[in-house]
Amino acid sequence: MCIVALCWQLTANYPIVVLGNRDEFRARPALACQPWPDRPIIAGRDLQSGGAWFGVNPEAGRWAVVTNVREPVSAHEGLRSRGELVADFLDPQDQACSPLTYARQLAGQAYPGFNLLIGTRDQAVYISNRGDGPIVLAPGLYVLSNAALDTPWPKVERLRQRVAQEVLPLLVQPKTDWLAAAFTVLQDNVQPPIEQLPDTGIGLAWEQMLGTIWIDQPAYGSRASTVLYYQARVDQSGGMPWQIVEHSFDSSS
Repeated sequence: MCIVALCWQLTANYPIVVLGNRDEFRARPALACQPWPDRPIIAGRDLQSGGAWFGVNPEAGRWAVVTNVREPVSAHEGLRSRGELVADFLDPQDQACSPLTYARQLAGQAYPGFNLLIGTRDQAVYISNRGDGPIVLAPGLYVLSNAALDTPWPKVERLRQRVAQEVLPLLVQPKTDWLAAAFTVLQDNVQPPIEQLPDTGIGLAWEQMLGTIWIDQPAYGSRASTVLYYQARVDQSGGMPWQIVEHSFDSSS
């Protein structure tokens, strides 16, 4: 997954809303978001390495999403899959392990460059093995792509603006289809001006291809859009407060 927005503790009824696109080579085999038969997880599943990119453990109230850091692929040899981070947090050996404790104990050097957002109902933590130590997030709107949290790439700032203007206002209004608005925002394919693109060492053609929120190229693109949310009102009535909804654009899922 290459771009994620987190609305953390901003509205009373939807204190947690996470939305994002998974961008990946189309030939890489994967399963769409679904319950795992061997673990109490609802997530997509990477069939090449066995991990996940975005998921929830609704019974334990744990959620996680990972993005990669742009760096040479040659640096990944012999390292573990980043997808293990999501699955291992959602279903840890120590079920009482808090997000911050998990982040502090993480052996980040065992993985290629990653950005990880993990949380429960009460705590959200950001950690990267290409930056500072774990950060406990204050209430706010955060956007993550393939650099450090809130790095102001054009696509990051465009997603932040559209979520703030088109999704957040609907979360505080009754009987609005904010979910449809979220998926509409995730399909934004507006290309920023060339002069605004970052230079991450991958060349202008790739910078342009990866410069949009929604990527649609034959060999590589946005294969799934996913929204996870926690609904406090449902929880208070005894229902299932955690929901994850995915729109898959992958014929192999």
